[in-house]
Amino acid sequence: MSLKIAVLGIGRMGAPMAQRLCAAGYAVQVWNRSPDKAQALAAHGATAHAQVQDAVGEADVVISLLESGPIVAHVLFELGAAQAMKPGTLMIDMASIKPAEAREHAERLHALGVAHLDAPVSGGTVAAEAGTLAIMVGGHAPDLARALPVLQHLGKATHVGPHGAGQLAKLANQMIVGITIGAVAEALLLCAKGGADMAKVREAIGGGFAQSRILELHGQRMVERDFAPRARMSVQLKDMRNALDTAQSLDFEAPISRLFEQLYAQAIDHGLTDLDHSGLFVELAQRNGMA
Repeated sequence: MSLKIAVLGIGRMGAPMAQRLCAAGYAVQVWNRSPDKAQALAAHGATAHAQVQDAVGEADVVISLLESGPIVAHVLFELGAAQAMKPGTLMIDMASIKPAEAREHAERLHALGVAHLDAPVSGGTVAAEAGTLAIMVGGHAPDLARALPVLQHLGKATHVGPHGAGQLAKLANQMIVGITIGAVAEALLLCAKGGADMAKVREAIGGGFAQSRILELHGQRMVERDFAPRARMSVQLKDMRNALDTAQSLDFEAPISRLFEQLYAQAIDHGLTDLDHSGLFVELAQRNGMA
């Protein structure tokens, strides 16, 4: 394929996604703040660059998988990635950031002749490796149509509205995920405290209305006490805080999210920052003397 794609941010999600694009036959250029992570993709056919401007200079599509809104802005406008993109480039920001940040980035890129989509994802590293991510897209429909041949290798893309709407959808996703993790953890711990077999309780209620992806996957991690990070506690807290910040900007009351923001923050204060977000189970267990 003649299409050139640059991927910025080669972390837990960026690495498998870039690998899939290499396998699909694209000319993939990669950049990461830690150069060794980008260089590791050379074995899969990607070209690693030490300078972000070199990675994006000839790209038709630029995909960002950076950590936060301020880092996206820093890479685009302070390190000079945006200025190095040729007019007509399509920038697909797949990081999870604030909707207001996505709208601001879209406006600044448009002034440079660069199209923009905010397209955060859900599904974690397992879905990134399998190409089954849920991709929530904000922006102009013609730009999404242009992006679909690329995105189809990564997952299923759904257009949810104008610039920033993709990030709103991701915040909704993270609110539901973070809150449901807490509900599953608290319920299973209550059963264990009362003498029931946690694993059997999870199995029993899995066929009823409580069935969910969180009960299935994160509930199993809780049963097995497997909190190796797939999505870190600190990332979940960032997303809950972004949701609350957005809610405040819309004059929207979100008391349930506020409660869980406090719970994740306290878990991190208690030394659990590097656990998977299902590790909220550990915080709730410790509160109940069930270490």
